[in-house]
Amino acid sequence: MKVLIVLTSHDRLGDTGRKTGFWLEELAAPYYHFKEAGWEITLASPAGGRAPLDPKSNEERFRTGQTRRFEADPEAEARLDSTVRLDSVSPDDYDTVFYPGGHGPLWDLAEDTASIRLIERIVASGKPLAMVCHAPGALRHAVNPDGTALVAGRRVTGFTDSEEEAMGLTEVVPFLVEDELIAKGADFSKTADFEPYVVTDGLLVTGQNPASSAPAAIELIALTSKTTA
Repeated sequence: MKVLIVLTSHDRLGDTGRKTGFWLEELAAPYYHFKEAGWEITLASPAGGRAPLDPKSNEERFRTGQTRRFEADPEAEARLDSTVRLDSVSPDDYDTVFYPGGHGPLWDLAEDTASIRLIERIVASGKPLAMVCHAPGALRHAVNPDGTALVAGRRVTGFTDSEEEAMGLTEVVPFLVEDELIAKGADFSKTADFEPYVVTDGLLVTGQNPASSAPAAIELIALTSKTTA
């Protein structure tokens, strides 16, 4: 199996002067689930090269066994240093796609034409797609072949308004994931803040927050195995 992991290239947290990027757990946990499943992994980002890590995700309170494993893994770090440009990849070359979150995707992946096109083509081709935390915000401009919003009528989850408020970033982010998906017609559901929660609608898997990244990856592995059997 071949999986494309799409990371953000955006490293500025609005006008705060602080850094952002992807959330380490949301890359590390799925990465090792995919690797242990024997999958071939490719990392991509809009700009290519080193994808920016949200420094907050590497604070001691957010570190896990998987994040420590990733940081100590030369092969994993080398992949992170040399992500391919997103506009150079073809969805035809992959069995499935996974989007980690972090706040960065709200600024670039949500607006990036290559990302939007990739999402639309993966869904239209009947391949599984998984997105966690803020990454479901990248669905905001994706449409079905008939021009309707891709998420309209679909069951999804993502980083919630209350979780964003707990982070103190409600007025900093360009949009709120929960509000945006609901506005696009999605059937949005959630659990308690920062608890694991995954929603599967057909071949679309969404996870609410960092704690949902490993469960979302496990669900994606199961779905992809079924679709390629």
